[in-house]
Amino acid sequence: MRLDKFLKVSRIIKRRSVAKEIADQGRILVNDRPAKSSSKVKAGDTLTIKFGNKTETVKINKIVETTKKSDAEDMYKIIDETYAENFDK
Repeated sequence: MRLDKFLKVSRIIKRRSVAKEIADQGRILVNDRPAKSSSKVKAGDTLTIKFGNKTETVKINKIVETTKKSDAEDMYKIIDETYAENFDK
């Protein structure tokens, strides 16, 4: 499955266009390698996603073409979630 579609179906990112934009900016790593929105992902892959000051690492458990909101969380497991320092000081 394409990276941008997985992010949308799993509801990690709500819109596919936003997922495509983030991936094409180089803010997503698949197995520690920079990935484009068209990169293929499969079960067992590790994604590192940089959102603003938050970095989230998830492991893909399974790939499903369509899913209900309640089942979307079963598609991945959050491994790590870190936040950058607060620079407002």
